[in-house]
Amino acid sequence: MADPMATGVAPRETAARLRHLRTSPTKIRPVLKLITGKDVLSARDTLRLCERGAADAVGKLLDSAIANAEHNDHVPEDELFITRAFADEGPTQKRWRPRARGRGTQIRKRTSHITIVVARFEEDELERRRQREAAAGGPARRRPTRRRTPKAEPDHDHDHDHDDDAEAEKPTAKKSTAKKSTAKKATAKKAAKKSTTKKSTTEKSTTEKSAAKKSTAKKSTAKKSAAADKDQKDA
Repeated sequence: MADPMATGVAPRETAARLRHLRTSPTKIRPVLKLITGKDVLSARDTLRLCERGAADAVGKLLDSAIANAEHNDHVPEDELFITRAFADEGPTQKRWRPRARGRGTQIRKRTSHITIVVARFEEDELERRRQREAAAGGPARRRPTRRRTPKAEPDHDHDHDHDDDAEAEKPTAKKSTAKKSTAKKATAKKAAKKSTTKKSTTEKSTTEKSAAKKSTAKKSTAKKSAAADKDQKDA
């Protein structure tokens, strides 16, 4: 990587700061060493794969520094690299913890102030990186912007719009009629089933009644015959 100070002109830098983070600086500095001197794309990948707890806060701060460079200095994201990243010690909160025999020990809850500084690559370095990517056969380096201007929508005739609406309404109307027909068929089937069940119940009731009548008639004839036999014996 070319040294930007070798040309004698210091590059324009953009910084982002995070103050009063409830983490010790000794836990943040190893994470900052991993990304110092790298381009922002590889630094993001490094922080995403880092397993330390401070990597999430450092990643958000890096996104803030990139946004500042794009908005304030109009520098694309893929032309930035991290020049400096450091963590200073902030105010320490003091707490007390009870221990044995009525004693108390002090707890120090440390805080940190993190700073990340990004700058634009030199033209020679950018040209070398483009040539390296072209030789590797990868896609050309793009120049993304966070805020893109919306595309102007072409004017359409109102007749076409109405035709499209009518065509869109046709399949919906067909679907509604098909649903209604299926619902009617279902109701007709239910009514037919009810009528058949009613007929079967009426037939059963009539057969039961006829059987009861026949049984009563047989009993009455038997009683009459028995009475006649008694009369003949008495005579």
